[in-house]
Amino acid sequence: MKDKFFKYIHELQDTISSKLEAIDGKAKFQEDLWKRPEGGGGRTRVIENGNVFEKGGVNISGVHGKLPESMQNYFGVEDANFFACGLSLVLHPKNPMVPTVHANWRYFEMYDQEGNIVDQWFGGGQDLTPYYLFEDDAKHFHQTCKTACDKHDPEFYKKYKARCDEYFYNTHRNEGRGIGGLFFDYCKASDDMSMQNWYDFVTEIGDSFLDAYVPIVEKRKNIESTKPQRDWQEIRRGRYVEFNLVHDKGTLFGLKTNGRIESILMSLPPHVQWVYDHHPEAGSEEEKLIKVLQNPVNWV
Repeated sequence: MKDKFFKYIHELQDTISSKLEAIDGKAKFQEDLWKRPEGGGGRTRVIENGNVFEKGGVNISGVHGKLPESMQNYFGVEDANFFACGLSLVLHPKNPMVPTVHANWRYFEMYDQEGNIVDQWFGGGQDLTPYYLFEDDAKHFHQTCKTACDKHDPEFYKKYKARCDEYFYNTHRNEGRGIGGLFFDYCKASDDMSMQNWYDFVTEIGDSFLDAYVPIVEKRKNIESTKPQRDWQEIRRGRYVEFNLVHDKGTLFGLKTNGRIESILMSLPPHVQWVYDHHPEAGSEEEKLIKVLQNPVNWV
């Protein structure tokens, strides 16, 4: 399973990065191959200062070795070894009318001292973070997620959409990071779903990503924007940074397993603002977004 999924994320990285370069028309991904001293490594691809994308990364990694003590305590195990691989991407467009997007699909195995698998699971998801709310975009993104989920279980979209709204939430701000999508974790074999079934589901979601995001980019990338709208984008990016550094499990796992710091923090945008006690004008488009972030919407 780990070999099959590792091969899949290599191919998906190529597919996604090629499509994004074509959309941007200017910037190309810079690729870094890296090794982790304790075992494994990855292939980081970063795009910067393009026509469409101000900064983005589409990264894959496969790491293995002894599970650090902090993570052993987290999982409640002793002397365990692990393998983890995944694809993680974040894209920060230049135009405030184009939303930021995040996606991640991953697989994890844990072993005893004899090398036997004692636990394994899939996780991942994809979510949208707009700066200006276009309801058609929100409906398209969520409908694409639901269509992919429905091929595997009619309950998946509702369940994983709710988990996404709950997870990508800045509790210290009492607002969502964005308008959600899907979030699933610890997807293990059961009477209803084998690991092959989970593999089929997770790869279905991965394959749906470009269909969910690219039409939105194409529709919004050439809309003219103003300096105040750019300022608002950078203020909202600050909220994005706060979530990633305070709450995100992936960031925490990467830091605690001696992951590559440049890859872990590639999700942070280059231009951000923190304005003291900022509140959008009453009745504005900016306030419209905040109201939605404080009360999740069922888009489909």
